[in-house]
Amino acid sequence: MANYDVIVIGSGPGGYVAAIRCAQLGLKTACVEGRATLGGTCLNVGCIPSKALLHASHQLHEAEHNFAKMGLKGASPSVDWKQMLAYKDDVIGQNTKGIEFLFKKNKIDWLKGWGSIPEKGKVQVGDELHEARNIIIATGSQSASLPGVDVDEKIVVTSTGALDLPKIPRKMIVIGAGVIGLELGSVYARLGSEITVVEYLDQITPGMDGEVQKQFQRLLKKQGLDFIMGAAVQSVETLKTKAKVAYKLRKDDSDHTIDADVVLVATGRKPFTDGLGLEALGVKMSARGQIETDDHWRTNVEGIYAIGDAIAGPMLAHKAEDEGMAAAEVIAGKHGHVNYGVIPGVIYTHPEVASVGQTEEQLKEAGRAYKVGKFSFMGNGRAKANFAGDGFVKILADKETDRILGAHIIGPMAGDLIHEICVAMEFGASAEDLALTCHAHPTYSEAVREAALACGDGAIHA
Repeated sequence: MANYDVIVIGSGPGGYVAAIRCAQLGLKTACVEGRATLGGTCLNVGCIPSKALLHASHQLHEAEHNFAKMGLKGASPSVDWKQMLAYKDDVIGQNTKGIEFLFKKNKIDWLKGWGSIPEKGKVQVGDELHEARNIIIATGSQSASLPGVDVDEKIVVTSTGALDLPKIPRKMIVIGAGVIGLELGSVYARLGSEITVVEYLDQITPGMDGEVQKQFQRLLKKQGLDFIMGAAVQSVETLKTKAKVAYKLRKDDSDHTIDADVVLVATGRKPFTDGLGLEALGVKMSARGQIETDDHWRTNVEGIYAIGDAIAGPMLAHKAEDEGMAAAEVIAGKHGHVNYGVIPGVIYTHPEVASVGQTEEQLKEAGRAYKVGKFSFMGNGRAKANFAGDGFVKILADKETDRILGAHIIGPMAGDLIHEICVAMEFGASAEDLALTCHAHPTYSEAVREAALACGDGAIHA
């Protein structure tokens, strides 16, 4: 039996970051992981491989649609799907090996196998029992399915199967118009698949700013994605080489079917806590299957903490990382902090979509007096030069104090541009603070400054 100050269960973004921070703070640390590689869902079958395929397929799109306009003439490249998957796997390998290196550098023990907590202060991994003064549960989440839908990861797939299809499907149905469905739908649309997105609600990307939702859907339609909105999927029938999706339109209760070679079930994710033994321990769980924690990521059982997708809040890798660092600080006797009001969300389609803080809809519902500063990328010189003029930056600020309350960007590099606004919000900055900050020309970031100017006397280039 080995004794540790901290054992982290799970090596995804939350878990491995928590382990490294614990080690940096002088705590003897181990991390339990049952996969053959570290990094969890994100690095192995999530964020990283999907971004590799998004990047590769976007290069194809550029070659097919924009190269000739810039004087780059020649036949469009053909797609070698096996090589594209090999590139994706190489990217995964580089990242997961990087975590292994960081574990060795920080003297963190990797306990290989699936972990459970037989009693307070003990972690079972295979036949070995380890003692820990503190345990951090960072087991992440798994794909959620629907009643009447059986996933085989061949014809009916989750995001995991969609990242490793043996061939590019001729027709793909995506169930769910959230982040995962739209990103992977975009990948296969660029590669030539006919994509139909079936969504239960009447708008895509639930919870997003309404104005962004509308423009985003219009742009995706232009890229070839079809949408069936307000549709409740009843069942998916798997045949020899294809699947039939039966759905009911909510507006008139009418029944319909549609078929495809592959069906991607992208209806969200749920906490993964199977096999941990939490029920026997008496760890409090929510009705949604999340581990309940206090403001310091402590469960109701002394010495057991939980972070990331396994607890409440947005299921985002960077939210898990922040919680991992904060929980480590708390365990080390310091003050851990996560500002949940400043956690950005990004969709890595083209154009990208990014948001932070509150939406207009939320501010209206709260009765908050606010003002809007908006600027279109069509007025940005760099964006026009790069065929990236679609979209806008929208900043929401308090009507009286001018303090930034939220921002929503659809456009080039939105996922990077949003962080200027995150930093501003972290410091309690006003829109005027952003507007008075000199921005390099020509950059996409000038659109952020122009939107900030639009909160005051008006943008210059609008």
